[in-house]
Amino acid sequence: MPPAGLDGACRIPGHEGGADASFSATIAPGAWLGLLGGGQLGRMFCMAAQSMGYRVAVLDPGAHSPAGTVADRHLRAEYQDPVALAKMAALAEGVTTEFENVPADALEFLARTRRVSPGAASVAIAQDRISEKRFLSAQGFAVAPYAVLRGEADARAVDAALLPGIVKSARLGYDGKGQVRVRTADEVAAAYTALGGAACVLERFVSLACEVSVIVARDEQQRLTTWPVAENRHRDGILDVSIVPARVAAAIADDARRIATALAERLDYRGVLCVEMFVTDAGRVLVNEIAPRPHNSGHYSIDACVTSQFEQQARVLAGMPQGDTRQLEPAVMVNLLGDLWFATATTSRPREPHWATVLRHPQAKLHLYGKGEPRRGRKMGHVTCLAPTLPEALDVAATIKRDLGIPFSGEI
Repeated sequence: MPPAGLDGACRIPGHEGGADASFSATIAPGAWLGLLGGGQLGRMFCMAAQSMGYRVAVLDPGAHSPAGTVADRHLRAEYQDPVALAKMAALAEGVTTEFENVPADALEFLARTRRVSPGAASVAIAQDRISEKRFLSAQGFAVAPYAVLRGEADARAVDAALLPGIVKSARLGYDGKGQVRVRTADEVAAAYTALGGAACVLERFVSLACEVSVIVARDEQQRLTTWPVAENRHRDGILDVSIVPARVAAAIADDARRIATALAERLDYRGVLCVEMFVTDAGRVLVNEIAPRPHNSGHYSIDACVTSQFEQQARVLAGMPQGDTRQLEPAVMVNLLGDLWFATATTSRPREPHWATVLRHPQAKLHLYGKGEPRRGRKMGHVTCLAPTLPEALDVAATIKRDLGIPFSGEI
């Protein structure tokens, strides 16, 4: 159903084609592009699109959102607000998203008269882990063994072969939120209750060599581009470091990119997509999750590649030719969480980190997201370390982590 107040009779002046509306082949610079979502991914999209000459309108309820503060126009409203959606449709020739939990009906409404990338159907699959797992399995993609939990009875009756594992809420979980590690059936039941008694997925732990991801872009002409495979290290369920190119065998990297492109094709995807994968000790590649948007593990592309994931997002949305995704130098991306603001504080009040410790490295690129309130676990920015060789980039990243006081095991 469309958002309340926006029924099938709604028309945007000058665009009366309805659901069958045809869109121009390209959207030229100078036109407006729309974005649903105001976070840091949207901020970086705005900057990339603006550098190409586009104007960007952001629809987001936050008063001081990272994307809203740099956009050419900020429509401050909920994502299903009928007035705001009508304004967006009247203003922007193409609309994209910066996170997967935008209501699908808002995308469907906009798609009647505007190019929308990605489409509501692709986004809906990624919004629900159960739908995602079933889609992946049905399409023949290997995943970790799992079970769907729709009630406490399911939780108590789990197959012992799925333990130990992790219980994940089916919806709205990210960055380690909505996840509980379990070893016994009693712990599965307790986790299900702790996560609110809503539908969940239990995934069996698999013995991992590493985690990797591939960013892929696919356009209206079904052309595909991919970026180099990223090796990802997490801390407390949140991405800590991405190392590119990944330190995996060429055959594994090829397999990961093949999986990512095949997934984009099976989804009939339009836009930028991230596929997160596990590499088992046996060298098998399993799909973990899909994100229908640019991804944290692709931030290095801003500084290290000919074309960033955000510029490509704008190119695909505008119907323009895709850019070259070659990596120019090895890169290591380090996430900057709100914990840093408290690590150097002498009181309970946060204190701005000493950024000169980062910028004294000429090959380090600092990106801060304009978030006014640091909180523990909140992504506040990132640093990309570039160097002629990967060991050199790793050394710079390790030094920056030590200097800033980011928890560090002594090896990346």
